[in-house]
Amino acid sequence: FKPQNMSNNAAVTPGGAEIGRAQALQALACGVAPSVDMNPILLKPESETGAQVILQGQRFTTCKARDYAALKPSLMPAVLDSFARLRAEADLVIVEGAGSPAEVNLRAGDIANMGFAQAARVPVVLAGDIDRGGVIAQMVGTQAVLDAADNALIRGFLINKFRGDPRLFDDGYRLIADRTGWQGLGVIPWFAQAHRLPAEDAADLRRKGGNGVFRIVVPQLDRIANFDDLDPLMAEPGVSVEVIPAGLPLPVEADLILIPGSKSTIADLRHFRAQGWDIDLAAARRRGARVLGLCGGYQMLGSTIADPEGIEGASGVVPGLGLLDVETVMTPEKRVTLTEAVHTASGEAAQGYEIHIGRTEGPDHARPLFRVEGAGEGATSRDGRVMGSYLHGLFCADGFRRAFLRGLGAEAGNGSYADGVEEALDALADHLEAHADCDGLLAIARNGL
Repeated sequence: FKPQNMSNNAAVTPGGAEIGRAQALQALACGVAPSVDMNPILLKPESETGAQVILQGQRFTTCKARDYAALKPSLMPAVLDSFARLRAEADLVIVEGAGSPAEVNLRAGDIANMGFAQAARVPVVLAGDIDRGGVIAQMVGTQAVLDAADNALIRGFLINKFRGDPRLFDDGYRLIADRTGWQGLGVIPWFAQAHRLPAEDAADLRRKGGNGVFRIVVPQLDRIANFDDLDPLMAEPGVSVEVIPAGLPLPVEADLILIPGSKSTIADLRHFRAQGWDIDLAAARRRGARVLGLCGGYQMLGSTIADPEGIEGASGVVPGLGLLDVETVMTPEKRVTLTEAVHTASGEAAQGYEIHIGRTEGPDHARPLFRVEGAGEGATSRDGRVMGSYLHGLFCADGFRRAFLRGLGAEAGNGSYADGVEEALDALADHLEAHADCDGLLAIARNGL
């Protein structure tokens, strides 16, 4: 359970609602279906100062950070409602905070950290990231700035992401326990297999994955969304995936340029052009590169994007990249659904999901990339070298991923991506069991406050 999350990497629940990708992964690890109650508030940044607010899986509003600070307290009843439902269904609910509990300047109206813990009356264990440095100051300093009521909720601490021999931190571990009076619950070493699990934060986006011959290049859009579409490709032995940050050119030697999803398509299209990536894309095309756009990337590939109601900013029409003969019109209705698709070229089934606004239509839509319930989905250019689709999560389907890559001339392995994620989750569970005081953690949960 995470009261409030901030991420543009969203997942879709079986009921057609949005939650954070991390909570969906945690549900998978628990062997239960993801639910909106696991993440009742999801903030999806659209600019440096504003975000879309998803409340219990549905779009609620879009507001600036200052306005959200005023709105937050009114959302606590919904957060507590979701928590109560989960608590009634489960034997154990682990609550994850957001950011730092020590930001006392934001304590009034807090619904994500100590404010939630007080309202729900749950005990707290502080987790410190030693890989960032300064973990002793993190722990001792947190106790120093919290008020007495919040400090009274804290029952212990964990140290996470220690590189090397954990025994080297024995003195620091004892110092934290002595200074704070809190129970130490373990030092968790760095987990080397973490890269096999889907990441949620763009700060964790790997710049390169795989060492294969077939070269996939991905421009890192300013508001990149659902970039976990790349994870199954990075796991392929015959593929290398390079994520290109702003300020660097797109390598024109790419075999495939994949334009990912975006939370703000029109703004990211401007960003794309500002980097000169449209010029690089044209050069790569001349050298034989294929192009695939997913969701917002699909919209960018068309001839125009119209936003008559100003949903993404000023109303109007902007030219697209012109590689697909389709046009997109932004509409207020948001499509959020799980989707069963069939790849038109290979007949392979693929399971994906949609999270988008806008409709895309035009002549190239007559050559759909997929069939969904008998209807066409996505588009393919007349020469077959440019493709687009609204579907996320497609590359998790092993049969489709292999057929797609082999159709482009790439070598594709025979491994199961889902099995690889399960193996990494099992290894993580073993890792935590070996290094954390699980009995101590369970005792804290049983005893409550």
